[in-house]
Amino acid sequence: MLIAAPTVTLPRSTLLGIGAGIGAGALWGLVFLAPELVPEFAAIQLSAGRYLAYGLIAAVLIAPAWTRLRRQLDRRAWRALLWLALSGNIVYYLFLANAVKLGGVAMASIVIGLVPIAVTLVGSRDRHAVPLRRLLPSLLLSGAGLACIGVDALAAGSSASGLGLLCAFGALATWTFFAIYNSRCLARLDGISGNEWNLLVGVVTGVLSLALVVPAFILAPGDHPLHAWLRFGAVAAAVAVCCSLFGNALWNRASRSLPLSLMGQMIVFETVFAALYGFLWEARWPSGMEAAALTLLVAGVVSCAAAHRRRT
Repeated sequence: MLIAAPTVTLPRSTLLGIGAGIGAGALWGLVFLAPELVPEFAAIQLSAGRYLAYGLIAAVLIAPAWTRLRRQLDRRAWRALLWLALSGNIVYYLFLANAVKLGGVAMASIVIGLVPIAVTLVGSRDRHAVPLRRLLPSLLLSGAGLACIGVDALAAGSSASGLGLLCAFGALATWTFFAIYNSRCLARLDGISGNEWNLLVGVVTGVLSLALVVPAFILAPGDHPLHAWLRFGAVAAAVAVCCSLFGNALWNRASRSLPLSLMGQMIVFETVFAALYGFLWEARWPSGMEAAALTLLVAGVVSCAAAHRRRT
């Protein structure tokens, strides 16, 4: 008599969460191109333009449900929205845009690429989380992928400044905080969908971004021709819609389906897609080291997903 061996599968909700995480990474990767598309504008101008657009669009979309949501939001929820708007949007993007301008896309993507490792390590301490020893292969693969990117950047003679590197680590710290804190907030939400939470974060972000308008556009407007301002407006609006609205909505969908230890690895796809978009922008194929890095990063995600499988 033959005894069937147990199969190992991922729940449907986990598969959908992984798909949403990949989609979020694909949209967020576009953020790294924005400073290259409008190099004549300062990082603070990009941040102000993007988040003003995000806030306005979010306010319009959330308006029909505003009366209901206002009754459900207590002081703790508003405080959480304030911290998320600052850490995951305004402060993070200021750090990131300056890191790209001062140190280049490669250096910024290397440092931001450490976020999955940091979040996965924190998630491994959650109750009922997968033991860290089962996550080690994934972390090692991700670390090896980032090492390949770093070696390739050094070989190319990266001109990253000390200030640019500092900004990149600032972005790393704020985004790690956002990813963990947002996941915790979504787990506590009752009666508010992930998309509604994203729109609420957008409204708060838009209000906070008003503080950037004076230093960004009045004190240092820059002498730009009309076509440059039109291009800037188009880039800011596109990033607001694609990255902030749709990207964040997919991320919240994934956060409600995946444990934090797996959710952290989903951030890898932001680095992967940022690199792919960079190759398209530069009209070239990846080098051998770059291809190895991307392969190792994706392998790390696959290994992490395998560690979260269940037996049936």
